[in-house]
Amino acid sequence: MTNLFENVRAKIEVGTRISDGEALALFESDDLLAVGELAALANRRVNGDKVYFNVNRHINYTNICVNRCTFCAFSRGHQDDDGSFTLALNDILKRAAEARAAGATEIHMVGGLHPDLPFDFYLEILAAIKADIPEMHIKAFTAVEIDYFAKLTGQSPAEVIVELKAAGLDSMPGGGAEIFAPEVRKQICPEKISGERWLEVTEQVHQAGLKTNATMLFGHVESYADRVDHFARLRQLQDRTGGFQAFIPLAFQPDNTRVPGAKGVGGVDALKTLAVSRIYLDNFRHIKAYWVMLGLKVAQVSLAFGVNDIDGTVVEEQIGHDAGADSPQQLSKEQLVDLIHKAGKQAIERDTLYNELKIC
Repeated sequence: MTNLFENVRAKIEVGTRISDGEALALFESDDLLAVGELAALANRRVNGDKVYFNVNRHINYTNICVNRCTFCAFSRGHQDDDGSFTLALNDILKRAAEARAAGATEIHMVGGLHPDLPFDFYLEILAAIKADIPEMHIKAFTAVEIDYFAKLTGQSPAEVIVELKAAGLDSMPGGGAEIFAPEVRKQICPEKISGERWLEVTEQVHQAGLKTNATMLFGHVESYADRVDHFARLRQLQDRTGGFQAFIPLAFQPDNTRVPGAKGVGGVDALKTLAVSRIYLDNFRHIKAYWVMLGLKVAQVSLAFGVNDIDGTVVEEQIGHDAGADSPQQLSKEQLVDLIHKAGKQAIERDTLYNELKIC
């Protein structure tokens, strides 16, 4: 293992990529602190002590979905199911106005694949928010949703993206990736588009000039090798497009889900996954700790394990909490800044595209 750490350190110091085999060996190592130290070195080379956050607002517009992914506790199959909802346009606009009043610069909007809503509904949401709040950045929809819109309209994803951009879409969040490995996908989301299709649609989004994030759902039935494979496909796409802004490992929440044998995520596994992603994904500048699913303490510790972004204020997140996340529904800007400062880092308020707005 000593040689592994020495070799990886040497590569980080000169900007050479680590291999899939080295990434797998880092996952398999029991020396969490040594892995974390390497990730911190990799992060310091590109981000120094800066940790980014933004003031944002999540809006989940519906939980009714044609897919029934076993890992998902958020979705409902029909509008008559207990707990199902679809927000009216006025409700969405009210939430957007509340976000602006709270100083938000971003609306983060995703939802289920509703069987009855027309594509025009989504265009209307975008246009209405932009009409009311022209300066608000709208980060909305996943590659899964884009593919679904294409099926609804009979268009290609590229054509759908053109219409969404014209209506007001500014960027995309990067959800729906889960784990790309086909055998794992069959177990956790058999009805969802394939990993290959997710990558294809995302490439078209990047080609249209929109930035996205990338996610990975970990801690269910996947192996370390599956995680490395996921990293590899993202790194390859980023080499081609440069369209990814941040990588966000999402810690699987097992409550109210239906994944047989799912193991869940402990703090050690979460920190190691964040650290290895920082070391491996050398063409991603930002690694984000999504505190909603990690919890506040693990998210804070992750700032010493290669993470340089702690997401935002969020407000009213439902997907992770429906699956058992016990984190708060929202954090204030002051709480985020305090969390970052107590980790010995410099807090930077950013906008969605990582323009620095304020040193806090």
